[in-house]
Parts: sequence; structure tokens; C-alpha cells
Amino acid sequence: MKSQRIQGNRVQVLLHLAAWAILLGLPLYNFNRWDVPKAFVWVYYINALINGLIFYSNYLGLIPRFFFGSSRFKYYLSAVSLTVVLFFVSHFSYSYVFENVSRNGRPDENRRPPVEEPAEPGPPPRERGGFRLYGPIHFYNYTFNAFVITIFALGLRVLQRHAQIEKRQKELEKEKLNSELAFLKNQISPHFFFNTLNNIYSLISINTKDSQDAVLKLSRMMRYLLYESEHGETQLSSEIDFMNNYIDLMRLRMTEKVRLDVSFPDKYENMTIPPLLFISIIENAFKHGISYREKSFIQIVMEVSKDLITFRCINSIVKTGDKDSDIHSGIGLENVSKRLNLLFPGRHEFNIEKTDAEFSVWVKISMV
Repeated sequence: MKSQRIQGNRVQVLLHLAAWAILLGLPLYNFNRWDVPKAFVWVYYINALINGLIFYSNYLGLIPRFFFGSSRFKYYLSAVSLTVVLFFVSHFSYSYVFENVSRNGRPDENRRPPVEEPAEPGPPPRERGGFRLYGPIHFYNYTFNAFVITIFALGLRVLQRHAQIEKRQKELEKEKLNSELAFLKNQISPHFFFNTLNNIYSLISINTKDSQDAVLKLSRMMRYLLYESEHGETQLSSEIDFMNNYIDLMRLRMTEKVRLDVSFPDKYENMTIPPLLFISIIENAFKHGISYREKSFIQIVMEVSKDLITFRCINSIVKTGDKDSDIHSGIGLENVSKRLNLLFPGRHEFNIEKTDAEFSVWVKISMV
């Protein structure tokens, strides 16, 4: 991020230098081509220098310090004061150039005194300190130019500030998204491993071979969580393998009273999806949909088309009387809803339906 900011500042400096090269170099070529009197060349560059002072004093100093900082009144006062000071600099510079530089650019030492003509009626020109005030035209032109340049500098700086604020907001939203996804993932993983280890522990004394297979599947799942899912994206095929391994582990504890129907697609176009997107739904079904004393069921179905994923999980409701269990169930599904809102805003549907006998979760995600 810091290197990008430095690169952006370099581009801005280069653009300003290029603009000044054109502003100062191109007129000089035209002046030499058309043999413009040197006095007017000097006036052009004096104007360019004063306009540059007005622009950069506002753009780099007054606007960031006062307009965006302590007081806008101080900015207006400073901008007006700067304009007045530079007006007198402009006036005295003009007076010096026109009184000391001839038409050909040489000092007016040998210039013949002008022939005095009868003065036209009207007030005589005023003088201050030996310099002629050239009337209101110069004052009006200077004031208009200074006003336009000041407004341009202010507008440019405000637009840049607005762009920086928007960029920062997007960066904060992205950081918030990454933080929330990491938090939700960390909430899923410990709870899942706690249940799985309990299942394997209860299986060891019953069937050694099955327990060894279970440990192998668990190691594959841990590898998936530690390495593949750390990138924030994974292949759909890997996610399906992960869910199958989890279901196989949970199947080991099931009795004949539980009916489990699982349907994952055999042929599909592989795509990139966020990891651990559906595991909380499956975990919730096994936790609250299995009974060892009465008949129960779990149905898991996933359908995949070219740009659409549909996932449905239905389970029977087993009344255990454990209020804490219901609280944890709500947290898990709430995490799924948050992740979907963060990852697929406006491109997903998430529905939960509950009756006295069934609990159903339905997810539909558009990948485009």
C-alpha cells in the first residue's frame, strides 16, 4: 500500500512537471517565431509565476492546513491576503518591465523621449512611488485570474480528498470483510473438531480399523483446513470431498434408526468457492437431527449448474431439552448468513424453515 502511494505521488509530480514544461516551453517557441517584443515575454512569464504561486500556495499549503484543518475562515482570510500581496508584486513587476525594457528587449537608455501630445480630458493617471498605476483593467484581469485559479485549486484538492476518503473506506471494508471471514472460520473449526474427536474417541474401543480410517479422514480434513482453505478460496471438488469426509465420520456413530440420504453431483463444472461454506449447516443437522431412541433422518442435496449452486439440508427435529444446544445452533447458522452476505451480496438466497417435525435450510448462490 505504501509503495502504491509513493508511485501515485510520483505520477502526480511528473504530470505537474509536464504541464509546466508545456506552459513555459511552447510559448517561448512561438515568441521567438513571431518576434514578440521582449517586454511581453517578460510579462507572460511573470503572469505564469504569479499564477503558479497562487495555485500551489492554495493547493499545497492553505487548503490542507486551514480549509481541511483548523478553520475555513482562516483559509479565506489567507487566500485573500495572498491575492492582495501578489497583486502588488504583479503591478510593480509590470511597471519595472514596461519602464526599463524596450520593444527589442534592450534597456531604454537611447530611447527618444516621447512627443508629448495634448492630454485628453479626464483625470490624470495616478502614480505611487514613481510607478504608474495602469488603470482598472489590470486589476480586473488579475482579480478574475486569481479567483479562477483559487477555485480550481480548491476544487481539485476537494476532489482528491474525496477520492482518498472513498479509497480508504473501500480498504476498511475489505479489511473488515477479511477479519469477519477469519473470525467466522475460527468459530466453525474448533467446534467441529471437538465433535469429531469425541466421535473417534467413542469409536476406538469398538472398531480399531474404522477408528484408523476415521483418523486418516480427519487428518485429510485438517490438511484442508490448514492449507487449502487459508487462501480464502478453494475448488468446489475439494469442498465436496471435505463434506463427504465429515459425513463419513459422523456416519460411524449413527444407528439403524437414522436415515441418511446424501446426494452430491458426480459430474459438474469445477469452480472456485469460499471454503467451509456449507459445513455449519451439515454439522447443525447432525447435532440436532439424530436420535438414538427414535427414528430420525437427514437429507443433504447439492446441485451444481454452470453458474449456480443449490444446497438443501433437511433434518428431523429431536427434542433434547438442551437450551444451550439451541443457542449454539443459532450461532452457527447466523455465521453462515453473515458469510453469504459478505461474500455474495445480492447474489444469494438463504432460507430457513422450521416445523414441529422438520428443520430445513436452503441456499442458492449465483456465481456470476
